[in-house]
Amino acid sequence: MKIVHVVYSLEMGGAEILVAQLCRLQRAHGHDVSVVAYSNLGTLGESLVGEGFTVSVLGEAPLAKTFMRFIGELRRLRPDVVHCHNPAPTLQAAIPARLAGAKSVISTRHSLVAPPYDMKEEKAFNFAARFCDWVVGICDATCENLRGVPGARKQKIVRIYNGVDPVEEADPPAKDGFTLLFVGRLAPVKNLSTLIHATALARTRVPGLKLWVVGHGHERESLESLVHELGIAESVTFWGERLDVAGFFAAADVYCMSSVSEGLPMSLLQAMSAGLPSIVTDVGGMAEVVKNAQAGLATPVGDADAMASAIVRMAGDKSLRDGFADNARAAYHANFTLDRMDEAYMDLYSRPRR
Repeated sequence: MKIVHVVYSLEMGGAEILVAQLCRLQRAHGHDVSVVAYSNLGTLGESLVGEGFTVSVLGEAPLAKTFMRFIGELRRLRPDVVHCHNPAPTLQAAIPARLAGAKSVISTRHSLVAPPYDMKEEKAFNFAARFCDWVVGICDATCENLRGVPGARKQKIVRIYNGVDPVEEADPPAKDGFTLLFVGRLAPVKNLSTLIHATALARTRVPGLKLWVVGHGHERESLESLVHELGIAESVTFWGERLDVAGFFAAADVYCMSSVSEGLPMSLLQAMSAGLPSIVTDVGGMAEVVKNAQAGLATPVGDADAMASAIVRMAGDKSLRDGFADNARAAYHANFTLDRMDEAYMDLYSRPRR
């Protein structure tokens, strides 16, 4: 089968990591897999090119010109399946995919899609969805919210949980205290200020508490300033963007996310594969998975006190952590492996449209 994945870019991010891993697995299973990016190649794109994948970058342009570029590129590639990831690639590529003769056109929404909706974006997406066979939500919360958008093609919406390669064994960084870990973009939606405030509150009751922040983004400078304002610079380490995250998962004691909105983050699934208990905010697929798996604690959005209490509870109860860790591993292997996700997508690629 000839499969083309369409993305905005291949910069480092959860959805982009998923696409890269899916490309590798689908090629390993004998499929002809390529990627078309709208904006730029990015770190992951460079890696895929180095591995021998065909990755085309069309370049940013007005919608009409972008539309014509996609028609030309997809006619050149002649795919059986065009798999669009998120709204903009769907709007740009779904109709060109039909014009290029693709047998199956799929769109995956990797975010929560929580109300209040951006109606302009959702109306545009729903128009493009007319030309898709299926629209995938990556958790129950995403699917429910997609069905709630006026004009949604409800009969086309299906859930496929994200999957991810397990974290491999690696030499961990040195540490000297109970350590919290966050891996991801330093962006407003991640609301890392709440986690930093929670760390400042919890460290008064958890001697030697540490927070590792792995990732990059525009908020790094302001977050570092907050750390210094709170006087906890010795407790918080910003590691920057890293491709070698396995060691951090191996060394940490608890995985933490304080997002205000979230679908089903790759980093959370990586943490579960490594047997890390989690503390997350009560939003989207993140909380959905942690609660269903009984793999950690969920706290209200923006409530640093509640998150600090969860950190203190987790740090002081090893049996609680061990139980969450066992549940996390079991849930990962049952529901969130890359193979399970790929099987679900391959089935969907061949399923007749509704």
